[in-house]
Amino acid sequence: MTKIIEKIINKYNNNTSLYIGEDVTISEHMIQCAMLAEKNNSTTNLICSSLLHDYGHFILEDPDEMVNQDKDGMHEKIGYNFLKNHFIESVVGPIKNHVRAKKYLARDKGYYRILSNASKISLKLQGGIMSDTEAKEFEKDKYFEDSIKLRRFDEGAKKIGLKIKSIEDYKDLLVSKLS
Repeated sequence: MTKIIEKIINKYNNNTSLYIGEDVTISEHMIQCAMLAEKNNSTTNLICSSLLHDYGHFILEDPDEMVNQDKDGMHEKIGYNFLKNHFIESVVGPIKNHVRAKKYLARDKGYYRILSNASKISLKLQGGIMSDTEAKEFEKDKYFEDSIKLRRFDEGAKKIGLKIKSIEDYKDLLVSKLS
């Protein structure tokens, strides 16, 4: 097993921090997200994106403190910048865009209503709902469709007490997506 895969698995296994404002850990959230991608017959690239989409939170010093200070930690960029050195572009592209996808989808009142309170707070910190001009530009992005799917899985991946897979169950997938 490569060092990067060992590092990722260790981060998941040692994470006990609750996902910012939610009742699940960051690891539980990302694994639930990957499981939703699987359940929806997504590509292996999108399953891997879903599994790693919030990895930037593992890199940030204290994501909760940033929220308390009304700051956006830009976890999507931090995660993308780290992961792009190890994984193929079609895995990291949706990771880079998953916050943009939330800002895009939040233009729809129905979607906005289903956001958790924590997601509404982070949306505000991330610059709020996307403008029509920004939306048209985002729709042209190569990873637009997968980014939207990932974002929808993201909102559904916050279930308390759900029996989830282990990060080790995804080891072969992670290895297969290394660049």
